[in-house]
Amino acid sequence: MGRQVKLQDLYHGMWKRKVPQLLFYIGLTIELGMVIVDKSNYINPIEGQLFRITFLLFALKLLFTEYTWKEWCLVVFMEVIGLISYKVTGKNDIIRIVTFVSACKGIPLKQMLRYTFYVTFAGCMAVIFLSVTGIYGEVSLTVDFGRDLDAYARQGAVETRYTLGMGHPNALSCMFLMLSALGIYVFSDRMKWYFYLFLMLLNIGVYALTDCKTGMLITTLLICTAVLLTYSKTIRGKKIIYLCGLLIFLLCLGYSVDGAAHAKTIRKAYWNETYLGDPNRNAHIVTLLQIDKHMNGRILSLTDTERNDGATETWSLFSSPENMEHYFDMGWVKLFYRYGIIPGILYCIACMALLWQFYKKKDAFGLVVFTILAIYSVIEAHLFSVYIGRNFLLMMIGSYLFFVPQLNFSGKNDMLK
Repeated sequence: MGRQVKLQDLYHGMWKRKVPQLLFYIGLTIELGMVIVDKSNYINPIEGQLFRITFLLFALKLLFTEYTWKEWCLVVFMEVIGLISYKVTGKNDIIRIVTFVSACKGIPLKQMLRYTFYVTFAGCMAVIFLSVTGIYGEVSLTVDFGRDLDAYARQGAVETRYTLGMGHPNALSCMFLMLSALGIYVFSDRMKWYFYLFLMLLNIGVYALTDCKTGMLITTLLICTAVLLTYSKTIRGKKIIYLCGLLIFLLCLGYSVDGAAHAKTIRKAYWNETYLGDPNRNAHIVTLLQIDKHMNGRILSLTDTERNDGATETWSLFSSPENMEHYFDMGWVKLFYRYGIIPGILYCIACMALLWQFYKKKDAFGLVVFTILAIYSVIEAHLFSVYIGRNFLLMMIGSYLFFVPQLNFSGKNDMLK
């Protein structure tokens, strides 16, 4: 009888642990697969149906997971925000994101990110292989990228840059950065100088293929900072580096909002500089203009449409249907434009809470990855899209903010394993 009870308890324990994890990983695999398909030249005809399937899988994982009443209050509150967004915009992005983040509870963070790394890496290699073998996808792209002597004027010569099946050279550079960040984080305890050297050589190679300066510089910053943490372990616990991470995040956010707020004025200053020789007497606007020139006119691009899509006058509390289809590069601006001011503020609060957890857990490599992506999101909007698998910071937020200590048999905390 006792043996039967033990078997029942074992079966019940396996059900509580394994089945929810299986549901989560099936959903995550589908989401990551859609990221890879989106980066290729293939158009996914059943994307909407797959989004519904993954939402259902993550919702089931959520229902099979134990939460405190405070956590349930947070989940319900955020789902209500998502429901309001759905009613206003007709898009269910926030509902899906909230459900996914909540479902991350109980999944060891590094296990989850390691799986994300392997699946994404395998998918990218498959896309590259199909491209270079001529089976599917273009190896290069020959067009006018608008990056000649006057990139700000958007006048350039036709040039050839390599995509290796990714559709655009910037996409290839972006995926290399994301894989580098993921790899450095999940294998941080094993990284040696020769791994970093190999990554740097690959970084130079990707730059030679794509001619993407932004991706190369950001990846270089990532590698150099990771090397510093690897070989100066005492710095990992210093409060100053976490304060610097917060300051950089706030500066990135502030610059993006400031640029969106003054986009029309910057357009006028550029016109005055080009045709009248005097951009503007306002030092603030001149500074924004000069910085934007080095960003290939990211702020200026917010005034390319009749509505000035992306500029702050097109922001609203919960966005609008008109804001769902227009695309531009500035990630933090896109956060508020596409999802609304209130959801954007809540995401930023979650980011600051994540930074606080990095400090409490002395997760310096998490801090570096977050900070690098914060800088990258000033220029590129890769993280903010309908594809949950693009933004692995969501997994960090879910694991850290819904963290209940789990002890292994040695009594050590295994959240990050």
